[in-house]
Amino acid sequence: TSGNINFIQNETYVMDFNSQTPKVSTGEKLALLIDQAVEDLRAQDAPRNYLGGSRIGEACPRKLQYEFFNTPKDKPFSGRILRVFQRGHEGEIWMANWLRLAGFDLRTERQDGQQFAFSTAKGQLRGHADGVFVAGPPEFGPYPRLWENKVLGAKGWKNLAREHTKKAYPVYYGQMQLYMAYFELTENPALFTALNADTMEIYAENIIFNAGFAQDLSDKAVNILSACAAGELLPRIANREDWFECKWCDYWERCWHGNI
Repeated sequence: TSGNINFIQNETYVMDFNSQTPKVSTGEKLALLIDQAVEDLRAQDAPRNYLGGSRIGEACPRKLQYEFFNTPKDKPFSGRILRVFQRGHEGEIWMANWLRLAGFDLRTERQDGQQFAFSTAKGQLRGHADGVFVAGPPEFGPYPRLWENKVLGAKGWKNLAREHTKKAYPVYYGQMQLYMAYFELTENPALFTALNADTMEIYAENIIFNAGFAQDLSDKAVNILSACAAGELLPRIANREDWFECKWCDYWERCWHGNI
């Protein structure tokens, strides 16, 4: 019709749809490609079938149950986050090498080449240590000592330096207490180190063994495993879904609005 002809002939109404396509940079394209590869590799990992000793300091018992059962998170970890985890692993290797250069006899593997590990409760509670100091500079003794290391962003590292481990990162503190108990490294303080991923500053703190705290964590693990075996759902850490620890939880949607 004439109306259609006028619509086509009037350049004011002609739209270039190609110009609306978002432009993706080369870097973004490469990141997408790498992240997909990283996610595919992670998907090949065998699911964990035990409660991790490194996680027992987590405040919410229900979250630990979700972890024990390998419950799917609301959103799986992205490739970028998985690369952040890899940064932590690589940073641990760097720190171990630097400590050895500084004169420490640090063992990160047993004589059989396996990582230091413990297993209890019929294999349902396990932990893997970063390493053990067997000797080193006298001012950092006596030995042997448990070693644990973390790699943190600038904000987290500054919080750690200001508040110290027990307050700033209670999960890390609990991990070391449990490990000192199960590895029978209770006589000498553990050495906790943290690397600032942005500035490469190093934090170090002596973590003295607290027998009562370690026993409470062990009892907590037994309670969680017993509840899991009985099909009992333990309480949440809070009774409000907008509680700050709940809002950042990987299972928030499932726990408050989905199938429990």
